[in-house]
Amino acid sequence: MTFNAIKQLLYGLYLTNSFGYKLSKTNDSMEKKRLRLGYSQAQLDTLNITVKIENEEKLPKEGQYLVIINHRSIIDPPIVEVALKKTNIFGPWISKKELYNSFFFGLFVRNAGSILLDREKSQMSGFFADIKTAVKRGESIFIFPEGTRNKTSESLTPFKEGSRIIALKNRLPILPLYIKTHAGEVLKNALEDSSLKQEITLVIGDIIEYKDKTNLALSYKERFSL
Repeated sequence: MTFNAIKQLLYGLYLTNSFGYKLSKTNDSMEKKRLRLGYSQAQLDTLNITVKIENEEKLPKEGQYLVIINHRSIIDPPIVEVALKKTNIFGPWISKKELYNSFFFGLFVRNAGSILLDREKSQMSGFFADIKTAVKRGESIFIFPEGTRNKTSESLTPFKEGSRIIALKNRLPILPLYIKTHAGEVLKNALEDSSLKQEITLVIGDIIEYKDKTNLALSYKERFSL
C-alpha cells in the first residue's frame, strides 16, 4: 500500500467517524441529509473525484421512491448522495450486518439512517417493519439490488428478489440510477495518485412503477441499454 493510500484511508476514517458522531446527535431527516451530503462531498473532494449527471431532467426533486443503484465500489453511496443534493429525496440505506459492525464504517452507518439487513436471520419481519416505518415517515429507501459489490467483468450481476418486494409492499415507485463509470477503478486510481482529477458519470433512468410486473433487472437494463 502506498503512502498516499494510507493517508487517504486515515483521513477517510476520520471523516467517517466525525460525521458519524455528528449524525448521532440529530433525528431531523433534513439535517441527516445535509450531514450525509457534507460527508460524501468531503470524501470525493479529497479523492479529487467529481460527479457528472446524465439525464438530469429525469431526476425528481421530491417524492418517495425505492432508489436502486448498481454497485461496484465503497464510494457508491457518496456518489449517489452528491447526485441527489439538489433534491429533497432522503431515506435510509439498506445495509449489511458487516457494515454495522465495521471499525471503519460502523459509527456512520448506524447513525446516518440505515436499515440492517441480516441474511442469517430466519425471519425478515423486523427488516420489513423497519422499512414500513421509514416510508410512513415520508422517506425513500435506498438499495443496491445486486446485494453485494459486483467484482465481475459484467456490467451488472443478478438482482435479489427483495427489491421488488419492498416496492410492492410499500407502493413505492422505483427510481433507477446507474453509475456508468467503474467507480472501483476510479477509487483505485485516486488512492494511487490523489492529484489525478477524475469524473464519475451517474445516469438517471425513467421511473419504474411498482405495479410493473416486468423482471426488475430486465427493466433496469432496458433503461440503461445494458
